[in-house]
Amino acid sequence: MYMVTVLGNLLIILAVSSDSHLHTPMYFFLSNLAIVDIGFISTTVPKMVVDISAHSRVISYVGCLTQMSLLTFFVSMDDALLTVMAYDRFVAICHPLHYAAIMNPHRCVFLLLLSVFFSLFNSQLHNLVALQFTCFKDVEIINVFCYPSQVFSLSCSDILLKNMVTYFVGAIFGFIPMLGILFSYYKIVSSILQIPSSGGRYKAFSTCSSHVLVVCLFYGASIGVYLGSEVSHSPKNVMVASLMCTVVTPMLNPFIYSLRNRDIGSALWRSQTVDMEAMDHIGASQFILAVISDSIHTPMYFFLS
Repeated sequence: MYMVTVLGNLLIILAVSSDSHLHTPMYFFLSNLAIVDIGFISTTVPKMVVDISAHSRVISYVGCLTQMSLLTFFVSMDDALLTVMAYDRFVAICHPLHYAAIMNPHRCVFLLLLSVFFSLFNSQLHNLVALQFTCFKDVEIINVFCYPSQVFSLSCSDILLKNMVTYFVGAIFGFIPMLGILFSYYKIVSSILQIPSSGGRYKAFSTCSSHVLVVCLFYGASIGVYLGSEVSHSPKNVMVASLMCTVVTPMLNPFIYSLRNRDIGSALWRSQTVDMEAMDHIGASQFILAVISDSIHTPMYFFLS
């Protein structure tokens, strides 16, 4: 599943970078989302595979904080990029005449850098709080990776600071992005319903369907992990929710975008066709040059060439 996820996201990056038709803001953010998904799954799965192979479930404190920091960064980047992509669809459908001016390359890069900045801030905030812990009431985490709230729950330090960070981060990186996505799609649906033809409505909605599916998958898995770690006391439920979030979600994203998006599929097909034609052309040229040389001037190779 890890290799499928990495290869699927690499194919999306390859398709977007190699096809000039896909050099648009939507696919710019999609390729960055694919990069983030590769980093996301690489933070947890390789360590989990090594532990299963070695029959070990031990991680150092530094390793746990590093994993927690990287995991928080990539989850925040996923969250931010999905919000930016919703804004991109809002501009494309509700303000199509101004789309090129609003979503210009400089603004796209600015939105990407803003997402990176807020994700780094969130990651380092969690790391800073964890470094303040001086004692632990337990050293065991009921999960396959170091989830921030579970690491915080191990501390016997002041609970007020932990709760403040948890609720502050939940509001900034959970509630506000979700509110922005819901508002964007409220305006998008309102605009689509005003299109007179059913074909036009279908075409407008089809540009958003992949993003809607990925958003539902991401937030559904994230809420599942939160409820599993905070509400449920069953280790099995926590494990299932964690695997859904860290393995299944990044793996399904490339399939959703490639199957629901004809542009990605067409770009991959064109790229494969061009590569095969180039290989055939190079092979034929080299063969003809070899036949022209003095070493194989025979009737058989003459007719073969």
